[in-house]
Amino acid sequence: MATSLLYERLEAPLAPLDRLPRGLWLWSLIHSQGGLVPRLAGIERLRAALLEGCATAAAGWPPEPLGERLADVLEAVDLPGHCADEPALTETVLRSLCFHLDLIVDYMDRGDDVQAAESLALDSFAAEWKERCGTMDELTAIFGEYADLVKNTRWDMMRGLLRSAGWQEVVRARRLIEALPELARIVRQLGRARETDEPDASNRSEVRIMEEHLAMREVERIVQVPDYPGETLGVRRSGRVARMLPAEAMLLLHPRLRLVWHARHAERTLLSYQDDDRMPEITHELAPAWRPSSRRAPNKRLEMGPMLVCVDTSGSMQGGAEAVAKAVVLEAVRTAHAQRRACHLFAFSGPEEIVETELAVDCEGIARLTEFMGQTFHGGTDISGPLERALAKLGERNWQLADLLIASDGEFGATPAVAAQIRRAKDAMGLRIQGILIGDRETVGFLEIADDIHWMRDWRRYGSGETQLPGATRSLTATYFPGALRTPDNRDRTVSGAEAAQSVAGGPSVPRKE
Repeated sequence: MATSLLYERLEAPLAPLDRLPRGLWLWSLIHSQGGLVPRLAGIERLRAALLEGCATAAAGWPPEPLGERLADVLEAVDLPGHCADEPALTETVLRSLCFHLDLIVDYMDRGDDVQAAESLALDSFAAEWKERCGTMDELTAIFGEYADLVKNTRWDMMRGLLRSAGWQEVVRARRLIEALPELARIVRQLGRARETDEPDASNRSEVRIMEEHLAMREVERIVQVPDYPGETLGVRRSGRVARMLPAEAMLLLHPRLRLVWHARHAERTLLSYQDDDRMPEITHELAPAWRPSSRRAPNKRLEMGPMLVCVDTSGSMQGGAEAVAKAVVLEAVRTAHAQRRACHLFAFSGPEEIVETELAVDCEGIARLTEFMGQTFHGGTDISGPLERALAKLGERNWQLADLLIASDGEFGATPAVAAQIRRAKDAMGLRIQGILIGDRETVGFLEIADDIHWMRDWRRYGSGETQLPGATRSLTATYFPGALRTPDNRDRTVSGAEAAQSVAGGPSVPRKE
């Protein structure tokens, strides 16, 4: 027992190691500044202060006056504000601090005095984290949080990305999103993983309900019918001569008692048989009733879940349309990251020109996003390819509850086969396709495949040196070319090419003469 207590007393100064992250053990045990015991306790107190968002100097380590100067540096760089409730970042900051303070002895070996060496170490630490804090602020402004993007292993890569031309496009798209709040609403409504309390007027289904109405119903009641022959129930007093008892009739035969009979008759007190003179009667009257009914009622609006984004990168999307399309992609990435959702991008132009990638807020995902943002749109337009790939993606297990978002100027048209596949996916899986029209007018191809189209009427103002778009209405095609839309009624009245050729070959039909 004595030996156990002896080791316990010897190990007591190392108790802070149990509460420190393992990544700080080596830096805490082996360091040139201060003694072991005050250093362990000082690093623990400094870590706790940073997690609480404070910049107070830790008593004991670093030794004074270096501790006071360190507190001023932490406050100047605003590290406590960034480290609050961020254990991973706090550990990285403390490891960096230990690294720079451990170089003080090296600076002194080169000829610097103590104060100059300490100033050089603190200045190097402040310069490094001033840049990193600026990067974290920039990432937070774009994506809402920086996650693990500022780890030492990824710092060089992130620093290079944030200096690229593509990242400047990301910053520009973020500023554009602030001017287009409706984009956030459209992207947020994508997905079918969670039911909300709001009704969806565009999504209705047949439901069986009970409704109240007025209906004729049979009502049975009992009525009395005077002189109605029926079952004898007993004896009562009345004025009915036909039903009086024989004893009453005997009074009429007596010369004096006959006067008593007449008095009783006048008073309707003759003893007579009581008959059941009631009978049932059936009547009909209006009364409230309930009946089953079928009607189209709005379902609850669905949201959340994965997102499939198709972006038109054809040559007609250059200028303001390109800027809006990039803002759509960035908002999809931001929403997916904030709500822990998956986001898959299909950037399409001409036939077989499809760039397919999954976007996430990590180093690789930001690199792909930056590369996409730095590209200039050009090429033709083929919507069938990306739609087929998106439908194939819906067949995968993790993407069955996804919705599709299409951002384009609408200058495309899906083939009848692809349009039929989309209709089947909508009926079988509940797929919803949201469209963002970045153009002057609606087109037949867009109206056919999209459930809802949000028209960006002022897209020209987001380009450079372009005039605003002229007046246009969304219903031009539907008003002047109603037969052009591939609606169910138009499809039923449309004949195939073979039937049309056969009719033409047969010539005009001439009625026969009798």
